[in-house]
Amino acid sequence: MSQREGETNYKYEDYASEMAFHRLNQSEALVSQAFRITLESSASFVLEFVERNKVIWKSGDKGGTDWCEAVEVAPQNYFIDMTFTSEPRQSQTFIVNTVTRRVLSILTIMREGDVGREPRAVHQFSPGVLGDPAIPPTGRKPAPTRDLVGLRALYTYNPNQCFEHVYLNTQRYVWHCVVGPLRGEADVDFHTDYKFDDNQYIFCFREFGLPVSTVFFHNWDQMRETGKFFAIGEDGAIANTPAGAIIEKLSMTFYPSDKQPA
Repeated sequence: MSQREGETNYKYEDYASEMAFHRLNQSEALVSQAFRITLESSASFVLEFVERNKVIWKSGDKGGTDWCEAVEVAPQNYFIDMTFTSEPRQSQTFIVNTVTRRVLSILTIMREGDVGREPRAVHQFSPGVLGDPAIPPTGRKPAPTRDLVGLRALYTYNPNQCFEHVYLNTQRYVWHCVVGPLRGEADVDFHTDYKFDDNQYIFCFREFGLPVSTVFFHNWDQMRETGKFFAIGEDGAIANTPAGAIIEKLSMTFYPSDKQPA
């Protein structure tokens, strides 16, 4: 399948190769630990982190040994990402707080076949609990949020790449390349935002022009973004590309109570 599904003047490889310059480092804190995760979607997972980038997992009647990574994106908060040899068009991300035991699951799927004018990628979200689900977790339950609506911010991925985001409503946002190979390029794409805790947000977008999606954790206490791109490259292969940025807030728009965006 050609990468150029829409009318774009660029390809994924034009900007994705150096997006991890400002990314937080992987953590080895979870190595030799085992997690039990139960989701509200009724799915459950047992994860055994045997090496820095290797996890033995089981979910229902499925299981395997696959690639993973864990990044501590805030104190006791981990961005856990997994890919699957048996399901290369899917990736599983968990945001986990090991103290409150709150979990947010994000499953990314690159659909096959004709998807019409929709983005090829879809995201499936489900809150969950770490450990024994009979023991209630503490803290805030992850949930969809409107907090980003009206925000205008800069995301600097490396010294030579900076993108502006404008969050128009809870469904669509504008990205605009300010510095970098795509300078001057801009588009409006789908996004979904969850609030994980105070000053902690999950931002996921699904691009129309190319088969590209993201899962990012925003830490507003540190003004850091950590996550990944999940895409189909020019060669037709799946790419799970680490990325991270320094965040600078530019402005916030406040709408009248009777004229709120979607």
